[in-house]
Parts: sequence; C-alpha cells; structure tokens
Amino acid sequence: MSEHGHGHGHGHGHGHGHSDDQAEVLDLDAELLAGHTADIIDWLPTSAPRHVVDLGSGTGAGTFALLARYPEAHITAVDSSVDHLQRLREKAGERGLADRIHTVLADLESDWPDLGTPDLIWASASLHHMTNPGRTLRQLHDTLAPGGLLAVVELAGMPQFFPEQAPDGPDERLPHRGADWGPMLTGAGFTVEGERTVTVHVERSEAVERYAHIVLRRQFGPEAADKAVRREDLSLRTERTVWAARK
Repeated sequence: MSEHGHGHGHGHGHGHGHSDDQAEVLDLDAELLAGHTADIIDWLPTSAPRHVVDLGSGTGAGTFALLARYPEAHITAVDSSVDHLQRLREKAGERGLADRIHTVLADLESDWPDLGTPDLIWASASLHHMTNPGRTLRQLHDTLAPGGLLAVVELAGMPQFFPEQAPDGPDERLPHRGADWGPMLTGAGFTVEGERTVTVHVERSEAVERYAHIVLRRQFGPEAADKAVRREDLSLRTERTVWAARK
C-alpha cells in the first residue's frame, strides 16, 4: 500500500530524489494504513484469486495484506526499485512467505513485463505516476484473466497533519493524482463494479510523528519539520478512493 503518492511502480517519491528514506516511508505507510488496506481488500468483489499482481509494490504493504486475505494466492510483486524489492523479499523470508511471492523488476513506462494471466491486479498509488495512464490501463486489461478484477487505489493528495492545512492544489509533476479513474477505466474496456472513498484519520503516535517528519522535511525543510512534529494537534488525515473494475 504505496501510499501517499510515493514509492511504487516507478521508483519515485514526494521529493523526487529522497531515496534514502523512501523505504521507511513505505513501511510507515503500511503500518499506519494497515486496517484501511485490509478493509479495502475485504470490500473487493472477488472471492479467492489464485494469482495476484501487486503493481508498484514498493516494500510490500499491499503484497502482505493480500496474502493475509487470500491464503491460497501467489503474488507477483512488480516495482522499478531494486532496493524496495530486496526489502520485500527479506520480509517475505522472515514471515515464511518467500515461496508465495515472485518479484519482477520493471519500469512500466518502457518495457511491459510478462505477468502471466492474474485473476486480480492491485494497483495502489502507482497509476497516477504514469505519463499515459490510458495505455497502461489497456495493458492491464489485456493482462488480466477473463473476468479478472483490477483494483485501483489512489490518494486524494498529500497527507494532511494539522486541522488548518488546506488541501493540495494541482501538482504538475503528477497530473493524474486525484483524478477520477472511472471514465479512464471504462475507456480501457473495463466495467466499473464499485467505487468507494475511505477517510483515514490516525491519531498521534510515534509512527505518525516519524511519518510526518519525513514528509514535512521534504516539503518545508528540517527546521519546519522539527517544529511541526512537536505540535499537540498532530495527526494523520487523508482520503483514499478505490475503484473495482472487471475485465
């Protein structure tokens, strides 16, 4: 679960170049949003997929949540970061899940890898990085098994940490962040079977403080981040929208 616009499919981050703490951000994402990710997976209109692709897997938040929900499934985790996939494999080994995960290193903008014919493709916070998302969606449609499901999970914008923070404006580097994927999915040949928005509010904790510090340091610098995380009203607020689209 990549989520807040970082880490997946394309080897990128908020700050575009802060790869040193990128994996930590993804791990914190996984921890803080674990309950919401599990709820979204439970909501998906699919029963027992055997082969699942985690597109833009990052360090494996979605991969491990999907394996927990579908104990018979095997997962192909796709990412453009060697480091993220290495971290994912290490976690899989520690959890005794290495035999259920296959990793694929690929930049989806250039060479489309052979992903087999999965029953479910999970694309969390990865598609908004694509320069031509329509083309990517058509490739995903072609990849899925007949009747297979694509789950697109996206965040409305950057996470908010304080009550007075204004929502994000447009980001010209990520023109598809916050987009309505419904029409694009229909245009690529999918039938949208469900859409829902999940509101996330996580109260202050050590993990929230650490997460906020990394994100705010990238946006405003270390001094502003140090000051911000000392505030009493610090919490994590964001929204995630999920589309379930059938081939």
